[in-house]
Amino acid sequence: MGTSNGGFSEAGLRRLRKVLAQHVESKKIPGLVALVSRGGRTHVEAIGTMRHDGGAPIRRDTIFRMASTSKPVTMAAAMVLLDECRLRLDDPVDPWLPELAGRRVLKRPDGPLEDTVPARRPITVRDLLTSTFGLGMDFELLDSPIRAATFERLDYSVASGPAPDPGEWMRRLGELPLSYQPGERWQYDLSNEVLGVLVARVTGQPLETFLRERILAPLGMKDTGFHVPADKIDRLPPLYGPDPQTGEFLVWDEAAGGRSSRPPAFQGAGGGLVSTADDYHAYFQMLLNHGMHGSERILSRPAVELMTTNRLTPGQQAARDATYRNIAHITVGQGQHGGWGLGMAVRTYRGDYAPIGQFGWDGGTGTTAYADPDNRLTGILLTQVGMSTPDSARLIHDFWTTLYQAID
Repeated sequence: MGTSNGGFSEAGLRRLRKVLAQHVESKKIPGLVALVSRGGRTHVEAIGTMRHDGGAPIRRDTIFRMASTSKPVTMAAAMVLLDECRLRLDDPVDPWLPELAGRRVLKRPDGPLEDTVPARRPITVRDLLTSTFGLGMDFELLDSPIRAATFERLDYSVASGPAPDPGEWMRRLGELPLSYQPGERWQYDLSNEVLGVLVARVTGQPLETFLRERILAPLGMKDTGFHVPADKIDRLPPLYGPDPQTGEFLVWDEAAGGRSSRPPAFQGAGGGLVSTADDYHAYFQMLLNHGMHGSERILSRPAVELMTTNRLTPGQQAARDATYRNIAHITVGQGQHGGWGLGMAVRTYRGDYAPIGQFGWDGGTGTTAYADPDNRLTGILLTQVGMSTPDSARLIHDFWTTLYQAID
């Protein structure tokens, strides 16, 4: 037996550090923070620099743009409302989101926008929670009129400038037909943004205010929010999107004066959070502890179980599997996960080194966070390199492959 470090072997952790350091030494990843924990012991590596051309070192308390790794955390706000019966799974959302009442649905998902039939039923809270309300990122509809219209009205990526306020954003959403009947098909991303607006309208508070009160503050997640205040901006690195052809480090977003330096008009539940490795560790630890943080209950046990187990029907699952199989080259192997809970992937079969039941998600800014109930393990890896090239995806892959070998 080698010496053990609370569930990781010393040799395994040394090897993990070596693999991570190689990615930084390759000059493809300027810096990273990795946090791994198991059985109450936590191990952190902070390697590299804030900027690609050197300068200040990355530290454990560096703040990162979480992108889609925001989804598992913002989902908790909706779960609080379910726990308190302020939302019910199968209630229509029309009273709070009148923009989504009386939907029309495309006759064919890839057909013209005016060729529609009435929705068979209203959109429900469950449809939004499970990403099946009828619109979203759909890799099989990339060339369709609805994809173009959705992108034009509602997609606010690094390149396209900030989103309008929630009222205007919902108005634009309300002008679109659905591509599928409510509850029919799993589609990525858009439902999480709508859910953030729903939470704000039900509570009468901005999403961030409610999230801070009920989730972030009780968990001690003091560096998590929808922007970085001025007194912490030196802890935020630039966000790079390397040129796919040349690998040159293009700046997608600067720190000071950039998108994350001021409160956004639209608090995007799908991808708007900034956070740290330790904050995310506190959150995923709470999920592993069935909703408890120390002696304080944050979410009910059944709410956590709903979030962290597969919610897809066999038909939805088959469609998701087929979609991801066809685009494996651009999804970091996310197709290996199988299922989807609420706001996160859930592994339903063994497709790589991680076991069935592992839950979490990845972000297009080079972030990943998962917990594994069987091994009582949490892994978080944060970088400042967006997925315009495979570099951060390969680093994330190697992190998980090496981490699972370090289990004692």
